[in-house]
Amino acid sequence: MKIGRYLLGFILLMMILIVFGDRGFVDYYSQRGRLRSLQDANARIAKENAALKEEILLLTTDERYIERVAREELGMVKKGEIVYRFVD
Repeated sequence: MKIGRYLLGFILLMMILIVFGDRGFVDYYSQRGRLRSLQDANARIAKENAALKEEILLLTTDERYIERVAREELGMVKKGEIVYRFVD
């Protein structure tokens, strides 16, 4: 009967380690959630990279886009244009 008790104790200890130990079921589920959030962040960054690549392409090839960016973001005007500023 002593062997049965030791065997039962050993089996219980192994079950506890499998469920709660490092790389156990609890750790597995928490890591799965972390993986999901990292995959979402990765997808978001991939979309941002694609948009930036598109903007780089436009800035190197499209003169109308360059002009629009210069006017909107840098406040530039063409030679001979008159700029009106309205004060509230």
